[in-house]
Amino acid sequence: MNDRAKGEAMDEAVLYEIDDDGIVLLTLNRPALRNPISDPQVIEALLASLARLEADPAARVAILTGAGKGFSSGGDINQMKPGGNLNSGSPAVTRLNYKRGIQRLPLAFAALEVPVIAAVNGAAMGAGCDLTCMCDLRIAGESAKFAESFVKLGLIAGDGGSWLLPRVIGWSKAAEMALTGDPINAAEALACGLVSRVVPDGELLDAARALARRIAANPSHAVRMTKRLLWEGRRADLASLLEMASAMQAAAHATADHEEAVTAFLEKRPPQFKGS
Repeated sequence: MNDRAKGEAMDEAVLYEIDDDGIVLLTLNRPALRNPISDPQVIEALLASLARLEADPAARVAILTGAGKGFSSGGDINQMKPGGNLNSGSPAVTRLNYKRGIQRLPLAFAALEVPVIAAVNGAAMGAGCDLTCMCDLRIAGESAKFAESFVKLGLIAGDGGSWLLPRVIGWSKAAEMALTGDPINAAEALACGLVSRVVPDGELLDAARALARRIAANPSHAVRMTKRLLWEGRRADLASLLEMASAMQAAAHATADHEEAVTAFLEKRPPQFKGS
């Protein structure tokens, strides 16, 4: 294990750790409060971690998880009181609090080209549930539970959940979750496609790392462009997406890793990708 693999804190609110395979582990680190993401320190630390992730050519895949017993409790109730970091008491200022605060997170995840796996341990509630939807893949421990619980507090999803959740699980189930605010367990999350796999709690990070290694084994340029096309496909029409795909494919054909993949296939040997 090299020095970078020992783990570093961008801020104690989010831990950043990278191993020799280019797999980054991002850990929300407010376990006493179940890792709320409405805290400005957490938001800034997570944004800084995503910027570092995107800028690091050695980073190939990231895993996002929560320290302690829960993935994320979402918003800190204390910050929702008038005068808190979310609710200023003035609608005009509160609007800006959201735009300058938590709403920067879905935009940052959408712009990120490194794939992110959410390893959901325990509860992912409200904005915590939406945070899992900002990631590209989701796997859950058996004790995980999810809730789009804003209506329970007389609120709406101010962090983009109304855009994200239907695109992950479909309109009908998203509407059920958002309009009732009721939680679903890991088995229900698997059934509706919110997660792709449920594993025993003690095996969650190992399973996430195994999935990350399968992704990291592929040429990094192709992985990043594939993620970008998948995200653009959520909003682009077919003609626009095909135009983007042809430009990216032209770039992919020119990479050394593509040449190595073809050569290795013809020579019947494992490829040796170098990220170029």
